[in-house]
Amino acid sequence: MWPSAPMLRMIPTSEMILSQSPQALADAAETISDGGLIAFRTDTFYGLGADPLSRLAIRRIKRLKGREEAKPILLLISDYDKVADFITKPSELFLKIVNQYWPGPLTLVSDARPELSEELTAGSGTIGLRLPDDDDVRSLVRACGGALTATSANLSGGLPARTAKDVETYFPDGIDLIVDGGDVTVMHSSTVLDLSRLEPRLIREGAISRNSLSETLGEAGLELA
Repeated sequence: MWPSAPMLRMIPTSEMILSQSPQALADAAETISDGGLIAFRTDTFYGLGADPLSRLAIRRIKRLKGREEAKPILLLISDYDKVADFITKPSELFLKIVNQYWPGPLTLVSDARPELSEELTAGSGTIGLRLPDDDDVRSLVRACGGALTATSANLSGGLPARTAKDVETYFPDGIDLIVDGGDVTVMHSSTVLDLSRLEPRLIREGAISRNSLSETLGEAGLELA
């Protein structure tokens, strides 16, 4: 059984779509601090944002999406110094990849700090982070504490939301605020690279190609699995 979610002010999403603005960022920050859920345009598609340290908020996301318990939830961070809040000491390879590809559409998976909840990591002991190459997205994440969940704003297995209206259609209720950051213009999701193992592993090829990563890893004497 899922624990009860915190009692929040629930307003129909049609009244809760706000264009991104200083006031919208303030409302988003308040919603997140109260344990609520927002939807927002990330550097790729629209995502569901919650405080990554709130177990109840993470459970709300999984319940809303119908997401499998075995799937970890990736995070967006506003600034590089937030990395230390979520992973143990970054490896030299992590730093090399970051220096070349961040900010950008590359999610890096590394060893999670032990205090992070299993709701977030799905018991994997790892966490995926991305520093987006989009000033508006980073500003929103920064206003909300510097890190937000960013799992796609659609039911598990569905097409990603490309507009705020798409989010409203997918979730007529259950989201406390939708921040309309404009229509999505990108064609690909982020690439996901697992650096938690001795052998780097490509989990998902997206905006950054396998060939590009293979070339970078080859310079370090490594092969991409």
